[in-house]
Amino acid sequence: MPELPEIETVRRGLERETVGRRVKTADVRAAKLVHRNGSKKVFQSRVEGTKLKSVDRKGSLLVANLDSSELLVIDLGETGRLLRAAPKEAVETGTALVVSFTQGGQLRLLDPDNSAEAFVVESGHLLEELPELGDLGLDPVASPVSWTAFAQALVNRRNAKLKHLLMDQSFVVGLGDLYADEVLWDAGLRADREVSTLSTMEIRRLYRSLVEILHEATKHHGTSDEAHPFVDIHGKEGSFQEELEVWGRAGEACRRCRGTVGKTRVGGRVAFACPNCQV
Repeated sequence: MPELPEIETVRRGLERETVGRRVKTADVRAAKLVHRNGSKKVFQSRVEGTKLKSVDRKGSLLVANLDSSELLVIDLGETGRLLRAAPKEAVETGTALVVSFTQGGQLRLLDPDNSAEAFVVESGHLLEELPELGDLGLDPVASPVSWTAFAQALVNRRNAKLKHLLMDQSFVVGLGDLYADEVLWDAGLRADREVSTLSTMEIRRLYRSLVEILHEATKHHGTSDEAHPFVDIHGKEGSFQEELEVWGRAGEACRRCRGTVGKTRVGGRVAFACPNCQV
């Protein structure tokens, strides 16, 4: 599943490539994709003829502001991806939506496992449609997060284990196993440590690592490997996999202490870590 750096990479690509373009047609090829709008025809009627004014992100959701004062919301789900294409290019199997612009080709949503979603909603009613957005946590990529705000977010989570905390969308948005493991390695902390056991210095290291890893991964356009496949809207892979320190490196030497990277389970989730230098 794409994590925060990958979703932000897609958002930036959409901002460059689709803002200012007017939708000519919206060909819905999988009715389930637009179920929130009731039918394909309703979705099409609210999208066709509109111009994209901007592309924002709410957690892991992509939100395009339309000149109709409505929002086009896209959730990529587990394996969905967006692709810019020319009309003459063959349509891949699993394509659920083809948006054609009056100028500038097409935007295609590929959804091989039928977990993606797209819908149109009035701009002031997004929280009514998705109340969980009101509980989203910190988003270090969207806006700067201060040390004070980070520490405050920890106050009521003293019994939480660090990996579970990092993957809690109400604490910080968009993290999965990969970036949680990388952040914890960088901070030198075990995945099963409880917040209550952290010193002030350790909290500061966790804060710094969280912010730096997410920004660095976004700068590299995300991570693309066999276990974590990702391509941007032009079909280009990210490159942060070349910077990974523990994810997928079980049995290899830790680059910090020369110990051996291990693979364990924490609360039912796989965790990659160095047992020597993460305490």
